Amino acid sequence: MNTESVVLRVVLAIALIVALAHLLGQLARRLGQPAVIGQVFAGIALGPSLLGRLPGHLTGTLFPQQILPYLTVVAQLALILFLFSVGYELERGVLRRRPHAVPFVAVAGFVTPMLLGAGSTVLLAKWYAGTGTTHAPHSAFVLFVAVALSITAVPVLAAIISERNLGGTVAGVVALTAAGTIDALGWLALAGALLEVNAGVHRPWPLTVALLLGYLAVLLLLVRPALRYWLRRPGTVRSAPPVAAAFAMASAWVTGSLGLHVIFGAFLAGLLMPRLSGGEPDREVLATMDKAGRVLLPVFFVVAGLSTDIGALHASDLALFGVVCVLATAGKLGAGLLAARAGGLSWADSSVVGVLLNTRGLTELVALDVGLRAGLITGRLYTVFVLMALVTTAATGPLLTLVSRRTAKVPAEPPGLDVGTAGLLETL
Repeated sequence: MNTESVVLRVVLAIALIVALAHLLGQLARRLGQPAVIGQVFAGIALGPSLLGRLPGHLTGTLFPQQILPYLTVVAQLALILFLFSVGYELERGVLRRRPHAVPFVAVAGFVTPMLLGAGSTVLLAKWYAGTGTTHAPHSAFVLFVAVALSITAVPVLAAIISERNLGGTVAGVVALTAAGTIDALGWLALAGALLEVNAGVHRPWPLTVALLLGYLAVLLLLVRPALRYWLRRPGTVRSAPPVAAAFAMASAWVTGSLGLHVIFGAFLAGLLMPRLSGGEPDREVLATMDKAGRVLLPVFFVVAGLSTDIGALHASDLALFGVVCVLATAGKLGAGLLAARAGGLSWADSSVVGVLLNTRGLTELVALDVGLRAGLITGRLYTVFVLMALVTTAATGPLLTLVSRRTAKVPAEPPGLDVGTAGLLETL
């Protein structure tokens, strides 16, 4: 296949991906679900789980091996834009205004599912081993499973909060702020798993940690002040989106070169990107990054879907899926509810917080994709966790309907994060 043929096939594939993802995303919204649910199903439908089982090898025809590397590049670019937006929009001020509830919920919502996930690898060792073996260190595998159960999808959560008019409630503010803290901790833990699995491959892990800390120092002491100075100069406002995109890509390259994933650099770039003088994100930057990400993200869903083969699961895999769903829900919903109550919230608001924290969505898929590509998990276990992410995210709406009728709509302090942000949050 020559270059021109590859370009034509990639363009056709992206057209099909974007169209189907949009249609199923809209269908999901009509059914009361986040659009990401429909988009993930689009990816799974185009993969071996559905289209690949029809006569004619349609999946291989539409997505031949020659174009998969190019689709993967597009998918990774989408993740860079997505993680930059997550980091840039992450609220940093509500923690001070909710000094008790948010730390309780964040710690419980992160540590409890981590412990349940790690414990499951011991109690269910035969079931995990039955999904296939990897060459990753066992400790890295245990840490990854723990992270997989601890993820909460901030963008999907923000969209649900906006759609449910919970943005001005104590429950909405506490859940969103705690979720941001949980995901930041989750990325750090995932980075630790990658450091361990790559130890001795790229370089000794102590050297990688030292280089990463050095990079953080450069970001904090040199890059961030320089960006702040440049972006606040008169006449440079319009250059903010290109500068942000370049910063995200360059930072992603650095962490990728260190043996981590490009998403870590993008997330760091978003966290450290200078904001407006009032501490708010620049909406022009967010809108620009969102528009690019909105078009490209469906490609990631299909790339992820091509690695998801539901038909290849064994009976023991389905049993593991059921147990993982129970543990994931208990670790998030149960721990979040009790922690919010301990932090001073009412039982009604605490129930809403617990349900919201159980939302995983796209962020979970990103973490799973990283683990699969790093060899931390096998394809069958990847499929088990993808299905868990879909079930727990899809359950958020119905569960929220059950508990929100009793929730007292008590106004919270004005949150620093606008959970109704148009664009990426609406898409997800």
